[in-house]
Amino acid sequence: MKSFIYSLTLLLLFVSCQTEDESLKMVVAGNVKGLKKGTLFLQAIPDSTLVNLDSVEIRGDGNFEFITHVPEPDVFYLYLDNDDNNSLNDRIAFFGEAGTYQIMTRWDAFETDAIVSGTENQKKYEEFKENMSRFNLRQLELSRALRSSQITQDSIAVDSIELALDQSLRRKYLYTLNFAHTHKGSELAPYVAWAEIADANPKLLDSLYKTLPADIADSKYGKKLKGILDSQQ
Repeated sequence: MKSFIYSLTLLLLFVSCQTEDESLKMVVAGNVKGLKKGTLFLQAIPDSTLVNLDSVEIRGDGNFEFITHVPEPDVFYLYLDNDDNNSLNDRIAFFGEAGTYQIMTRWDAFETDAIVSGTENQKKYEEFKENMSRFNLRQLELSRALRSSQITQDSIAVDSIELALDQSLRRKYLYTLNFAHTHKGSELAPYVAWAEIADANPKLLDSLYKTLPADIADSKYGKKLKGILDSQQ
């Protein structure tokens, strides 16, 4: 009888572990159109270094699938190494967590043409990235204009562009803060604050941090955001 109870206990523990593992499972699958030969890597930055979590050799059809376990939501990357001697446009970022993701793209426009579908947090992350791209493009255009040889000779034009740059940066920061406050119940909130506006007014960051639920404040990026605040004291 004792042997039966012991065996049953082990079985229940095994089932419990399996269930827990399943609850943390992330599946990333899709297709890289036109890719006949290359290697895809699933990557992450657990601490401060980008590491390869898994890899798939592509031979012919461009289909791929990764299965991994994610202890908490984080940013992951799908990286393509296709020996084209060009590291640009070869890495797709997505907000990964337990669930299923589909990534469809093309080998010659790997990042720019990527369509990523998955969890609700991923949809929010795509929305955030799209708006940030607009801000970054505007700042790039203004910076190029500021360096123009014709503009540099016109002090009034220089002042005007510098003012526009400052206003664009303020809008970017305000958008990020508003996004974080709106999604304070998601790990996205501390992540975007840490990644995009770490040098913002400490009072604004502290105000955001104090609104985070306990589990979000205790997450990876909640702790990183707290670290920024602590370093500013």
